[in-house]
Amino acid sequence: MRTLVVYESMFGSTRLVAEAIARGAADAGEAQALPVARADAEDLTGYDLVVVGGPTHLHGMSRPSSRRGAEQTAAKPGADETLEPGATETGVREWLSTLPSVHGRAAAFDTRRHAPALLTGRASNGIGKGLRHRGYDLVAESESFLVDKKSCLEPGEEARAEQWGRALAGTR
Repeated sequence: MRTLVVYESMFGSTRLVAEAIARGAADAGEAQALPVARADAEDLTGYDLVVVGGPTHLHGMSRPSSRRGAEQTAAKPGADETLEPGATETGVREWLSTLPSVHGRAAAFDTRRHAPALLTGRASNGIGKGLRHRGYDLVAESESFLVDKKSCLEPGEEARAEQWGRALAGTR
């Protein structure tokens, strides 16, 4: 089983989740996590499962304007956040719009604040819709991994992501 986890990450939490999902999926075969800025060159037809995730910004997937906002947050004096390499480049929203129509298996995830989804929104809803629009069959309900007010993963979320990756790779 070959699994690719494509992710967008601003401050590192979504990257940690993506890497954990890939570790879990690796129990069933080859798995790797790849930032969306490097995913354009990847031939997705060679994968049995494609998992895509990103941070929730303004109730959905990031946009160029919300990525600029993240950049400004990290640039503030005394900021706790450090911007990930490539964070202001192509986001999941733009990447999904360039994918050719294919038939494959996929899943969607996001990171979002630890609050009811009604208040925070969920980027994974839009990611899942984009994947279905491109011909992917979703093998699981989208999943949210929770972060605190400083965009750090809540305790136990990385382990939960690894377990989710293991479960995803086991679905046929």
